[in-house]
Amino acid sequence: MQSFLATYRRLRGLSWPAAYPIAQFPNPPLIVGLVALGLRYLASGAWADTLGAIGYVFIGVWAYLELTAGANVFRRVLGAAGLAYVVYAIAVRFAA
Repeated sequence: MQSFLATYRRLRGLSWPAAYPIAQFPNPPLIVGLVALGLRYLASGAWADTLGAIGYVFIGVWAYLELTAGANVFRRVLGAAGLAYVVYAIAVRFAA
């Protein structure tokens, strides 16, 4: 377990470019959100709805964290766009 955590910390430290990070290794809320939204397409019925809800919650958490504590302006704008996407996706889901 220690080697896994050490590898994860090393990966989290990677960013490109180093001086103004635009691309970074995803943080836990983004990983969970993307996995849940991906699994949603393999599920059906209530499971698909549950995985979709989990995915949107975690993507919303990631977007909020980027918006409020992003490393630079690009990351904050990315968080705002992610949050806008989540609000739009939820509005479309409940409009039907």
